[in-house]
Amino acid sequence: MVRILIVEDELSMADSLRRGLEAEGFAIDVAHDGIDGLHLAREVAYDAIVLDLMLPGMNGFLVCRTLRDEQIWTPILMLTAKQGDLDEAEGLDTGADDYLTKPFSFPVLIARLRALLRRAQLTEPVTFSAGDLVLHSALRRVHRGNIEVDLTAREFAVLECLMRQVGQVLAKTEIVEKVWDLHFDGDLNIVEVYVRSLRKKIDEPFGRRSIETVRGAGYRLDENGG
Repeated sequence: MVRILIVEDELSMADSLRRGLEAEGFAIDVAHDGIDGLHLAREVAYDAIVLDLMLPGMNGFLVCRTLRDEQIWTPILMLTAKQGDLDEAEGLDTGADDYLTKPFSFPVLIARLRALLRRAQLTEPVTFSAGDLVLHSALRRVHRGNIEVDLTAREFAVLECLMRQVGQVLAKTEIVEKVWDLHFDGDLNIVEVYVRSLRKKIDEPFGRRSIETVRGAGYRLDENGG
């Protein structure tokens, strides 16, 4: 499911956007200030961000510039109540992908978002590798050497989460937030279930051990593929 972060301090607007986008089939997280929005954008692999310009704590320009400086290329649709070419130019110059001035119609917002998502699929780096373990994000395919490994959608999502941060330890909570939902309230051991399933598919048949359990911390994917 496509996940979108809304960063909007006006509560009624944020709630309206959330309900509308959820009705379109998107998974939505909401932040009401720039600092929380920046934190979520750093921690969760969103497909797109709807970012208001005038925010408490940190404005949209600074949030956008910080993300781009940190090499986080999540597509950003910037919103503002201001009008004028200068504001639009500054927003795009800080790294925003598109710009929408309030008030706007919801169908236009949806159209702009879908266009950003389509462009991201064409331009985003889509291959992640660890030794001979290769994941093709856009194609939703995984290979161990020359052999294709058949994974379920959730197994694929867990593996992609680990491969996007190869060599780093990810806690169960981090994996759940990125693969399931920020507000997931089930048993965190569900991650263990999927890691065990992945090991049976990408490691054991090949005599490899790519996914390491770091006791008390989480899981790490070996940079060399095990």
